[in-house]
Amino acid sequence: MIKVIAVFGTRPEAIKMAPVIHQLKMQKSKFKTVVCVTAQHRQMLDQVLKIFRLKCDYDLNIMQKAQSLYQITTNGLLKLEEIFKKEKPHIVLVHGDTTTTLVAALAAFYEKIPVGHVEAGLRSFDKFNPFPEEINRRIADVLADLYFAPTPLSARNLKREGILDKNIYVTGNTVIDALLMALKAPYQAKSRQLKSLAAGKKIILVTVHRRENWGTPLKNICTALAQIADRYPDVQIIYPVHLNPQVKNVVYAGLTGRANILLCEPLDYLDFVHVMKRSYMVVTDSGGLQEEAPSLGKPVLVLRQVTERPEAVKAGTVRVIGTATKAIYQEISRLLSSKPAYQKMANAVNPYGDGRASERIAKAILQYFHNK
Repeated sequence: MIKVIAVFGTRPEAIKMAPVIHQLKMQKSKFKTVVCVTAQHRQMLDQVLKIFRLKCDYDLNIMQKAQSLYQITTNGLLKLEEIFKKEKPHIVLVHGDTTTTLVAALAAFYEKIPVGHVEAGLRSFDKFNPFPEEINRRIADVLADLYFAPTPLSARNLKREGILDKNIYVTGNTVIDALLMALKAPYQAKSRQLKSLAAGKKIILVTVHRRENWGTPLKNICTALAQIADRYPDVQIIYPVHLNPQVKNVVYAGLTGRANILLCEPLDYLDFVHVMKRSYMVVTDSGGLQEEAPSLGKPVLVLRQVTERPEAVKAGTVRVIGTATKAIYQEISRLLSSKPAYQKMANAVNPYGDGRASERIAKAILQYFHNK
């Protein structure tokens, strides 16, 4: 039996790791699955654990008020040392590009434990965009032994860096597995504000949280959203605001007081998925939403300078528009005003998989240990 420790610490990681953990737990005769959360994010992580009914074997609870990257890194690394030495797993699974991902891969390396990297091979080729994620995932890939690449392009990135073909598996992205699981679940809106939304309006779903957008870029984004709200009264902007004060304070200062802008706390994942399903478009600096929204036929405008997910840009489901006020306003207006432009993005094919990535990951782990 293969002992697997799955380590994650944030809401996006939990969403994308949940289907993998469920798949491993379904195969009890083959895997002993241990779940460890750092709780790099606390409240938003707990929502997802509850929705996907994930039971944690270890909860490191490292989150601190106004925490720095130094604190997350050192606290996570020291606490993971104890767990890995105690559990002695055959493999550690990490996901994506968070600081939890970095420290879990490093701690596993120190203990000479193989690392499996879910969502391996993504690259923006700019080490400060996104920050610190681009370097986190590059280091995780240097330390990894098994690579679960979501697309052929991410697999090619790994091969160019010298990773052996035999250790790379193109699986699709587990976020599609999670999205399909969520859409099948019984649903009733939990947010009172969502229940009272007026019918018939075009919903623009907005999320912004990345460090490189703090300060002036975020102010520019808020100015553009205010201009859209003023020009298009038939539009309803829904903006679940990240809890970090660097985001929250700027957003509430810039967007409070408009009837067609709903500012709310981060939504329960099921609420979020169903708002996305109802939305007309998504405007975001998130990574995962560039994969999820196209699965539902929603155009995505990305508030960044670069993306590590160029597959969706090439497919036509995503446009990278930067953070200048004028560009944001023009691109949102274009999709609101031009039906052909909207349909071209909405009808493009999503390149991120068929919802069976978790099955492929479990099979790849079995194959890896069978061949050793």
